[in-house]
Amino acid sequence: MKKTFTTRFIAQAGIIAAIYVALVLLFAPISFNVIQFRIAEALAILPYFTPAGIPGVTIGCLIGNLIGMGEPLDIIFGTLATLIGAFGSYALRRNKWLVPIPPILSNTIIIPWVLRFAYGVPDAIPYLMLTVGIGEVLAIYVLGMILLLTLERLPKKYFR
Repeated sequence: MKKTFTTRFIAQAGIIAAIYVALVLLFAPISFNVIQFRIAEALAILPYFTPAGIPGVTIGCLIGNLIGMGEPLDIIFGTLATLIGAFGSYALRRNKWLVPIPPILSNTIIIPWVLRFAYGVPDAIPYLMLTVGIGEVLAIYVLGMILLLTLERLPKKYFR
């Protein structure tokens, strides 16, 4: 029987979380607000390579939102959107071109409601879905796919 939580798995998840947090903080001015471009979301493709990407990006999002002084609803539902997206990416890992779709959709659907109810943003939900969705497509589909295609060239031993 294979162990689920090996030292390697925990280390990979921790490294992914740390990189996610670092990217959120480094690019904080564009990582939050109604029109956002969270560069750290490019890491949402990592479940394609390893299941450790699921807790990695989720914990990274949680810590990033906590340090970024997010509202409780944002901390909870923003992290939930990332978790849903990460599971979806892992489920679609057989087709690398579909891997970015679940995190884009989960964030585009959930985050506008967070902006409305946690932060009182008065904009219409469809407008917020458009702004969040554009940021997610740029971060995950454009940057994330560049990252995926680059990492794909590494030896498989790094992602066991």
